[in-house]
Formats: sequence, C-alpha cells, structure tokens
Amino acid sequence: MLKKLALAAVALAAFMVQADAQQTRLRVGVEGNYPPFSQISPSGQISGFDIDIANAVCAELKMECQLVQQEFDGMIPALAARRFDIIVASLTITPARLERVDFSAPYYDVPSQFVARNGAFQSHSPDALRGKRIIVLRNSPRAAWLQQNYPQNELHLANRETDVYLELVAGRGDIAFGSSVVSTEQFLKRPEGAGYGRVGEPVRLQGGTGGVGIAVRKGDTETLAKVNQALAAIRSNGVYRQIMARYFDYDISPSN
Repeated sequence: MLKKLALAAVALAAFMVQADAQQTRLRVGVEGNYPPFSQISPSGQISGFDIDIANAVCAELKMECQLVQQEFDGMIPALAARRFDIIVASLTITPARLERVDFSAPYYDVPSQFVARNGAFQSHSPDALRGKRIIVLRNSPRAAWLQQNYPQNELHLANRETDVYLELVAGRGDIAFGSSVVSTEQFLKRPEGAGYGRVGEPVRLQGGTGGVGIAVRKGDTETLAKVNQALAAIRSNGVYRQIMARYFDYDISPSN
C-alpha cells in the first residue's frame, strides 16, 4: 500500500510539473502566406509583422512562444481543436467570427483597396464596375462584402491574398479588391505592379467591428485577459511602434 501511495505521489508531482510547464508556454497559430504580415523564407524561417507581434506578446507575458503554422482556412477549427491557444494571423474581427471565437482588442487596422490598370476605372462604385469581374481572396470578409454590395458582379476567388494581384496581371479579372497594405507593399511597389494603381478611396468594410484581433477559444477569458494586457503593454512601452516601423512607413495602429 505504501509503495502504491509513493508511486501515486510521484505521478502527481510529475503531472503538476508538466502542468506548470504548459502554463509557461503559449502555442500560437500563424500562417505564412500573407506578406508582410507573415511569410516563409526559402530556408523555412517564418517572419513578418504578425510573427513579431506574437513573439512580443509572449515576451510580455514571460511565456515561451511556440509558433504552429496552419493554413488560413483551417485556423478557427484548429483553435477549437486545441492545436494552439491563440491565433495571430491577421484575422479581421467580424460578427460571424465572433460567434466562433473571442477576440482581443484590435492590434492593427488596414482598409481595403481596389486596384486596376491605370486609367481603366475612375471610380469603384457599383455602377462604374457593373458587369466587371472582381478578384478577391476566397472565404474572406472582403468577398462577403462584395457579394452584398456588388451582387451583379462576378467574383474571381483567389486562394491567397498575394494571388489576387497575380490573377489580375494574368487577366483573370478586371479589377482586384484586397488589403491596402498588401496591394501596396507586395504589388504596386514592385516591378510587376508597373502600370497598375489604386482606384478610388480606400474602403472600410461595413459590418465589421473594427480592425484585426488576436483570436482565443470562445469563453477562454483567462487567456483573453492576458493577451489584452500584453497588447496594451507593448503599445504603451514603444515595442509596438518599433515592430511597425520594421515593415511600414505609415501608421497601421488601431484607433482605439
């Protein structure tokens, strides 16, 4: 009996050590196909604004940051399946997503932008684009917004944000609709973007709650509070602006 009790005590101690170790580690779901927010180098190294924000949050919480790469469409299901604890992958905060996950305060906010060949369009109003094929990211808030606001247009759905502009150059659509940051940094500032430009003013999607947030499992109030605490800290101590300056020469910080 004493031997069994001793073994049980050892097992309990081992379990407690393991539990403590798990509490010092934060598993973060990241993507890798959305430069400059996340990208993978030829050597397999993942980097970008999202990645640096994730590492800064972990550092502020004094937790080990374990990055778990995941295809974007499977992010929320993988979070629910406990493959990771939070998602830092440029998830726009929308009412539909708020039914499935809880979001932190926004950590950046970028409007959307129409892009086309120079001189092709003077406006992006529904009348100006009537009958035109619009290229947009598949399963995105932008695609849903277009379906609601441009019901008479055909949509060409791209698998990745950067593919939106490759499809435009390939002639698979008349105009592209995507992130103003990605369209600027990954297309218009590059040689392949020569001859293309922005159409009209940037667009703030209606129906969203504002900006991009870090997602946690629904009801995980403890993790959510820690993440919000860390985000507030890195914005107040200057770390956030240091990270932002590595990637952008303009302000993408949220208004709140």
